[in-house]
Amino acid sequence: MPQSLRTAYRERLDQGLIKPDPAQAGAVDCLCRLESELNAQSEPSFLSFLKKPKALKGVYLWGPVGRGKSMLMDLFFDSAPVEKKRRAHFYAFMAEAHGLIDQWRKGDAAERKRVFGEHRGDDPIAPTAALIASQARLLCFDELQVTDIADAMILGRLFEALFEDGVTLVATSNRPPDDLYKDGINRQLFLPFIALIKERLDVVAVMGKNDYRLDRLRAAEVYLTPNDEGHRAAFDRLWADMLDGQPEAEAMVEVLGRKLKFARTMSGLLRATFAELCVTPLGPQDYLAIAGRFHTLFLEDLPRLDAARRNEARRLVTLVDELYEAGAKLVVLAEAEPDDLYPAGDGAFEFERTASRLQEMRSAAWLEKAGR
Repeated sequence: MPQSLRTAYRERLDQGLIKPDPAQAGAVDCLCRLESELNAQSEPSFLSFLKKPKALKGVYLWGPVGRGKSMLMDLFFDSAPVEKKRRAHFYAFMAEAHGLIDQWRKGDAAERKRVFGEHRGDDPIAPTAALIASQARLLCFDELQVTDIADAMILGRLFEALFEDGVTLVATSNRPPDDLYKDGINRQLFLPFIALIKERLDVVAVMGKNDYRLDRLRAAEVYLTPNDEGHRAAFDRLWADMLDGQPEAEAMVEVLGRKLKFARTMSGLLRATFAELCVTPLGPQDYLAIAGRFHTLFLEDLPRLDAARRNEARRLVTLVDELYEAGAKLVVLAEAEPDDLYPAGDGAFEFERTASRLQEMRSAAWLEKAGR
């Protein structure tokens, strides 16, 4: 039998892994309420075999990054007494949902029946929701955010169908429900989803004073050079500290119909090599999407550059520009100090601004600014 959420949370407090936090305590109380209701719902009875489970009132945790929302949801997910449960990043889930909708629309009757079972009509939302519900009674989403109009247009109907199919939802977000898809195109069509979230989930602000991940960055070097064994070990330790025991996951970022795949992510954290981001022929729109999707980048194996690698240097310039404009946090494992990365060659003069920005982004003042 899994350990209860409250017990797991107290153990982390007792071990000194986390500090007492009233904002987190309120979220724990709310999640424990849901845990108890799921326990009661899972008790076998004659009637439970005759009807499908009812969707319970879920939980929506929102607040700034680094306040422990993902940690709390993971503790809840591990303790939840549900056999069919799923934890996913919201972006990945929506990409999957769009894929299923597209599969329904393009499939003939036989293909639809094979994948989705018996469903009448041509509306893909109900069969997509039913298939998802058959695989998970409890959905836990990290970083619920809506920036894509395609997501905005289907969310209300999709989640209404999921709730009707008995799915219970827990989500984390950096925004309160009323700020989702703020200033988006045709936002009035998205408002029913906001109303649905506020009706079907307890909305809990996790607004503790401390940004625990930022505290770890403040206490560490964030520009490590040279790229030797000692600095690589420090880079790995800081990455592990930022993960805080949570598993890495693969993530995809869609840009103009293309999909960028990254193997090492967790929530808003991305770990990638210079080769992945700058040797690969990416462009400004790719870097803009990456900076919008991840609040912290761990960039490793940044080499010293020369004229023969001027295209890679230009991509690095664009990457750093987008991260800088987005106010992202950057941890670097590099062969040389910023001023020595590209000292000569075509574009070296323009690279001086990038070197200056790298210097600024390693400073305590930048971390404070980026953490707001």
